[in-house]
Amino acid sequence: MSPPCPICELHGDRVRREEEELARGALWLLRHHPAPAPLPGWLLLDARRHLGGPLDFTDHEARSWGVAVRHASQLVRRLTGCDRVYAIAFGEGAPHLHLHLIPRSASDPASAAWSVADLYRAVAAGERSPADPERVRQLVEAGRALVDPAALDGVEDRGSPRN
Repeated sequence: MSPPCPICELHGDRVRREEEELARGALWLLRHHPAPAPLPGWLLLDARRHLGGPLDFTDHEARSWGVAVRHASQLVRRLTGCDRVYAIAFGEGAPHLHLHLIPRSASDPASAAWSVADLYRAVAAGERSPADPERVRQLVEAGRALVDPAALDGVEDRGSPRN
């Protein structure tokens, strides 16, 4: 018997949903990185169904993925004012597709390229302070008001988070 999937368990956790989740569509779920979050606005776009990555997409999932990633990335930029949004997915820690959408600000060297991995590890190890939980809470609330769950599922292509 394989161990339970931590991402599937997280999707069913009501408390985590209230704290971290911005939107849930039929295919994708958008949430803030759990505490301790490395940066405010570090979002994750998860597959709702248990799958390892794009290799396992249905045709419908494949068609909607780009719209969902674009919409979620635009939301990260709108929430944080960042210069770029990095998109990273490995799938080794949890073999369930969860795309990290990381705000990159030119003014923060810790968020540059592979330095963001060092930042991630330092926060996880308690060697660097995580994002301010109050700021994360504010971004989650703001994101909930701006995100379009239909765009997350590629149903509606509005091009940017709603006003």
